[in-house]
Amino acid sequence: MASNKILVIDDTTVVRVKVREMLPPGNFEVLEAKDGVEGLNFILQEKLSLIMLDFLLPKMSGWEVFQKVQADPELRKIPLVIMSGRKEEVTEKITEPFEYFEFLGKPFDQKQLIGAIKLAMAKAKQPRPELVAVGAGVTVKNGTSSTSSVANSTVVAPSVVIPSVATPSTGGVSEAEINALNEKIVKMQAEIDGLKKQLTQVVTFIKQKIK
Repeated sequence: MASNKILVIDDTTVVRVKVREMLPPGNFEVLEAKDGVEGLNFILQEKLSLIMLDFLLPKMSGWEVFQKVQADPELRKIPLVIMSGRKEEVTEKITEPFEYFEFLGKPFDQKQLIGAIKLAMAKAKQPRPELVAVGAGVTVKNGTSSTSSVANSTVVAPSVVIPSVATPSTGGVSEAEINALNEKIVKMQAEIDGLKKQLTQVVTFIKQKIK
């Protein structure tokens, strides 16, 4: 009987099979879930050594599964690899650097898969701050109480995105939120610059064709 269980949550059969085939032979069992609800049930019922989570899933999104896992003191200790074909989908919700989980872009090869798993294992061992009260009267104490509070994304974000910043004792905007906004502004500016460059190239191309 396998001593380690790896859970692959992805709505695409090809990806689940690909992960299974790319994993080197070892004393582990690969579990598969095709949607977020099925995946979360596995997470709650099985003793897992690794979770590979697609960010876009039916029934319950990978983001929702991620929040529920991070809101539980025990579940968030499980090494986690988040998969997505578009990294910006993840960074819109979770600000880099990804300190406690690893990101794996799709498509990926065996080397990238093994590397992501190793990094996820290492990151999961890092000490993490205790879950604390966030916002007005919302406290995440354990897995059972997290369900009602996890709808507000700010419940998990302080401990996942920037754990070194303490929750402000007074109202107002925290340093973590300011940093996140600044990063979004920088990213938007970079996208605008890229669009300008593309527009310039299109105009140049049209002019050449006209000549």
